[in-house]
Amino acid sequence: MSADLSSDLETALLACATGDRNGLRRIYDSEAGRLVAVAQRILRRHDLAEEVVQEAFLRIWTHAHQYRPGRGSARGWIYAIVRNRALNMLRDGKREDIVAEDRLDALQEAGQMDEIMAAWQKLDRDTRLRECLGGLEEVRRRSILMAYVGGFTHGEIAGRLKIPLGTAKSWIRRGLSSLRECLA
Repeated sequence: MSADLSSDLETALLACATGDRNGLRRIYDSEAGRLVAVAQRILRRHDLAEEVVQEAFLRIWTHAHQYRPGRGSARGWIYAIVRNRALNMLRDGKREDIVAEDRLDALQEAGQMDEIMAAWQKLDRDTRLRECLGGLEEVRRRSILMAYVGGFTHGEIAGRLKIPLGTAKSWIRRGLSSLRECLA
């Protein structure tokens, strides 16, 4: 983390402590996305992560006067609030799912794959790209779509398809080569 960002967050927290709403806006603009990601890793649900971050920003606003620069970084203080809120939500258990966790992961995974494959289906039927993608083997098409539509890394693709990393890389490389030839 750069010293400028650390200094900016500290300044923004001190502004919050004096009632300056722009301080809270600066914190939100620079950190909200990462805070949601942290909460989501703990809670495994995006909707609950957003709720936790909203509660955390209320706490940041109302308790900014308690931040002490000499006791730690502003960023650490902010992230600790989000982490503690997320852990409290887990402990409360009031938002437990009826669906078992492993089943929920499978449902989310299936939903992601449906969205990725739907992107291919949404291509205009007369486009060359759709024709070329349709000419690929299913596993190569799926791995290319996972990488370029879903944004998955090679490692994530290998994990989701339960194949070795080298195989995933080969499928993507060969699939892209076939696409280039077909589109040329």
